[in-house]
Amino acid sequence: MSKIRISNGEQFPVEMHKVRIVQKLNLIPIEKRLKAIIDAGCNTFLLRNRDVFLDMLTDSGVNAMSDRQLSSMLLADDSYAGSETFYKLEDSIKYIFEKTFFLPAHQGRACEHIISKVFVKKGSIVPMNYHFTTTKAHITTLLGKVLEIPIPEAYDINSSHLFKGNMDAKKLREAFIEHKDNIPFVRMEAGTNLIGGQPFSLSNIKEIYSICRENNVPLVLDASLLSDNLYFIKKREKEYQNFSILDITREISKNTDIVYFSARKLSSARGGGICTNNESFYKTMRELVPLYEGFLTYGGMSVREMEAMAVGLIDTMDETVISQGPEFIEYMTAELLKNGVPCVTPAGGLGCHLDANRFVSHIKELEFRAASLAVAIYIVSGIRGMERGTLSEQRDENGNEVISDMELVRLAMPRRVFTMSQIKYAIDRITWLYENKELIGGIKWDEEPKTLRFFYGRLKPVNDWPNRLLEKFKKDFKDSL
Repeated sequence: MSKIRISNGEQFPVEMHKVRIVQKLNLIPIEKRLKAIIDAGCNTFLLRNRDVFLDMLTDSGVNAMSDRQLSSMLLADDSYAGSETFYKLEDSIKYIFEKTFFLPAHQGRACEHIISKVFVKKGSIVPMNYHFTTTKAHITTLLGKVLEIPIPEAYDINSSHLFKGNMDAKKLREAFIEHKDNIPFVRMEAGTNLIGGQPFSLSNIKEIYSICRENNVPLVLDASLLSDNLYFIKKREKEYQNFSILDITREISKNTDIVYFSARKLSSARGGGICTNNESFYKTMRELVPLYEGFLTYGGMSVREMEAMAVGLIDTMDETVISQGPEFIEYMTAELLKNGVPCVTPAGGLGCHLDANRFVSHIKELEFRAASLAVAIYIVSGIRGMERGTLSEQRDENGNEVISDMELVRLAMPRRVFTMSQIKYAIDRITWLYENKELIGGIKWDEEPKTLRFFYGRLKPVNDWPNRLLEKFKKDFKDSL
């Protein structure tokens, strides 16, 4: 990305790409939006996309592909076994990560499933800088436990620490003393998803890897959000500002034993993969790929997606490609902060994260502040965001709600999808909502699944607050949608 300053002094990021294929959007009237979200059980996951104006639910599988990726899909070698497309993808993996062995999988959680099945058993303790929902579910399903040990600044919404995704090295050493025989691996997540897309530093992962080597325990990297983390290392970590994105990637990979990723995020394609230099790990995990995913040269993916992934991974090494998301997020966050809207700072990757605990502090904790705020945002704007808070947690062994460390609404920024005018629209509607935040109420369970409930659980408003919000919006905007 490139930032410019216009004549009135305003500065903003400029897209370093041009749009050549477009998709029509719909901005339906607010009355229809209210009906749509109620019909969806107050769960933005259950909205029909035709009722969504700006889809900021996630960047997973919805990033824009490059012209090179799209054209590569026409060259796919459609074969069950031994496809040339697989070997192109394998070459990209080897070039970028410098890992010898590669296993394909249909997406990131499939990689987590295989890794967990191989390494986790009853009583296992897996230290990590922070959990992700599916990662935790795979580990706990196998009767293991997650031990979250980020640095203290990770829990400070407005800390100025530039790498809030760092793992606490002192606590990791203590964990090895207390749980050594029960730690199958240590996990680092690039761009901690649930605490605002916050990155780790290269110096931190090097230190963590050193501790893992001392204890003969593998370090596993979830590289799904690696592209944002690479950008932040280059921009924020002085020691590596003169390194290329490729050099930084290889330094990170050198300090890991296993790297896995969701290509729905990394590479702007759809699929996933696991890579390692450890032949023993590779052969053990390899046995599960045909059982759960497909043959070893497609792993549940279409060859067309594999062609796009091979190119997309190389595209990720281009700083002008990976900078667009973080710079748009930084702009959106800064503008909202100017308007008094509480956000996670410093701005991280993946999306702009609103602090629901301050935005709607009047809502009771067990009435799901972040989820309620996501409902309100959709009603007044047609923007679909994602709750990243208590609703995304799972109940404890006694059936009690577990209050999340943070209550965030994530407004994801899929790569090269939105324009600056759309970002300004989002800023305006969210600012108006903050000025009328007292109209937002809570929601409660109507139908609660036992596993990954945030995906398809259904809720309902605790009272008629959505109608009051609608009436105030219509009064203030009159002819506007």
